[in-house]
Amino acid sequence: MAAELVEAMNMVKSFRVSDLQTLLASMGRSKSGLKQDLVGRALRLVQTEYSPELLKNVRQLYESRFPKTSGWLAARRPDGVPVGYSSLSSSPTATSQGPDYLNGISKTAPTPAAEVKLVPLPFYQTLETLLLPTELISQNNEKLQDSQCIFELTPHQADQIRNASELRPGMRSIQVVLRICYTDSIGVQEDQYPPNIAVKVNQSYCHVPGYYPSNKPGVEPRRPCRPVNITPWLHLSSATNRVTVTWGNFGKRYSVAVYLVRVFTAADLFSQLKLCSEESAERCRERIQEKLRFDPESEIATTGLRVSLICPLVKMRLGVPCRVLTCAHLQCFDAVFFLQMNEKKPTWTCPVCDKPAPFELLTIDGLLSDIVKETSEDIEEIEYLTDGSWRPIRDEKERDRERERSNTPEYPVVDICIPEANGHSPAHSSTSLTGKSGSGSVGMAGGPVAGGAVVDLTLDSSSEEEEGGGAGGDSEDTEDSADSPAPKRGRYNYDKDLVTAY
Repeated sequence: MAAELVEAMNMVKSFRVSDLQTLLASMGRSKSGLKQDLVGRALRLVQTEYSPELLKNVRQLYESRFPKTSGWLAARRPDGVPVGYSSLSSSPTATSQGPDYLNGISKTAPTPAAEVKLVPLPFYQTLETLLLPTELISQNNEKLQDSQCIFELTPHQADQIRNASELRPGMRSIQVVLRICYTDSIGVQEDQYPPNIAVKVNQSYCHVPGYYPSNKPGVEPRRPCRPVNITPWLHLSSATNRVTVTWGNFGKRYSVAVYLVRVFTAADLFSQLKLCSEESAERCRERIQEKLRFDPESEIATTGLRVSLICPLVKMRLGVPCRVLTCAHLQCFDAVFFLQMNEKKPTWTCPVCDKPAPFELLTIDGLLSDIVKETSEDIEEIEYLTDGSWRPIRDEKERDRERERSNTPEYPVVDICIPEANGHSPAHSSTSLTGKSGSGSVGMAGGPVAGGAVVDLTLDSSSEEEEGGGAGGDSEDTEDSADSPAPKRGRYNYDKDLVTAY
């Protein structure tokens, strides 16, 4: 399904304006606009309303323009789509050599599967075809069947394998791989293992990828179907190599093929992606402005788009922002982690929207790459604006801290260490809450004390409540009692409002 969808999208990208208009009109869509708009509309149509009828229309339009080309579209790539390894688009050449046969049938009566085409794999570059896709044929009514095939390596092929560099211990960069798929001539086929599969090469069983354990209750483990490396068990000479495939015969038809391939690592694909598939910052700004462009027919106006700087795959800050050209969102994921995860477990699915994300359609976002370099580590989200600019989105806690700092009132500074000239210890001169300083003082017994500074300590509601009762109490007259009202006295024999501080 995913392979057919990628094939249909690649076909659509190679269409002319007239082809795009014909496709959109046949599916009841608007055919007006520039070519870029038509391509985007057709791609969205293929992604959202994929059906056999739509695939048939796409193939008919493609074959009408390229009558000599069929099957997988890797031989032609539309403009504007990043280029992968050139070897992926080159059709492998079959080598005629030795007595190749399958299930005991000699080369004079081969049983190749009719036009079965295997999907190209980003981590494998096909150098030569040692055995064309050939159907596995059951010999009897037993559930387990054994099918054999024989092939020989030329001296040049044997030297290529022998002199290849090692990617890691026991794994060379040039390999002979066995691929198995469904026998179906419609579209390209992904690798698919039959039940109870076992592969024996020259009387030795080779390793077949096992099942991935499932961490979800009630979900059966999945087996990753990928090419089987049979290189370590081959005769790197002119001797004949015999491969026996044990498979479960449960009604489905399978085909096998043998290829000489070059194996790439995630670092190799990343180097190629960085070299050929980086979208400029200017083009990214144009894409943002196009998404935020005002639509008079829409009731809701979008003024900004938020994008996280955290990779959805590993929940870490983005290193190399990457996305798929056919995805509608601007959110990116980390290219390095994405390639490493697909090297271990190939799914090629966008981690943001779960749509197909083939290597050929990956691109590095140049604008977001610059933003990641310019922003600090504490910035985890940004917002794109209508003019193509951006602004950082700070964390809620950080905004709360800034709001508290901005709303904190400024209180006057109290200096309590001004030295006095009367020989006393440094007097405590202060400013009351009302901002007025006192110059006179009253002792604990009511006598005057020269040079003392006073502090208003009891301006509260209780002082006002007791104001009436304290006015009629005993008071000691001072020299300036005629000019100023009598001081209020509290429960004890001292002024309630004014207390001498030394």
